[in-house]
Amino acid sequence: MANADKRILLVEDEDNIALALEVIISRQGFHLRRVANGQQAIDALADERPDLVVLDVMLPERSGFDICQHIRDTDRLSDVKVLMMSATGSETARRKGLALGADAFFTKPFDTREMINAICALLEGGAHA
Repeated sequence: MANADKRILLVEDEDNIALALEVIISRQGFHLRRVANGQQAIDALADERPDLVVLDVMLPERSGFDICQHIRDTDRLSDVKVLMMSATGSETARRKGLALGADAFFTKPFDTREMINAICALLEGGAHA
């Protein structure tokens, strides 16, 4: 399965959301690693280069915005796809995420089918969402 070659880093501190995402992402056959705070995300990115980071905006220790900026500023990570998500639903947060280089931005709660479609499109080189 081609998806098994794709690595996704899930950065989400809320267990219920993380569990739901783990289930739907795993069903697609992707290799998934989950961390629960911003510093763990930075450490995980130092260990391994994922193909996609699914990134919450509001995290303990470092924000999703900080992590997105780190990804874009790090040469070996600069082409990693980033899908950000936020519970605030704020247009300002969405604009900031996209301005920092996120490839897609979702507001929680999100439609799981739309999320999987976006993940698959990003991993196939799809356009910004």
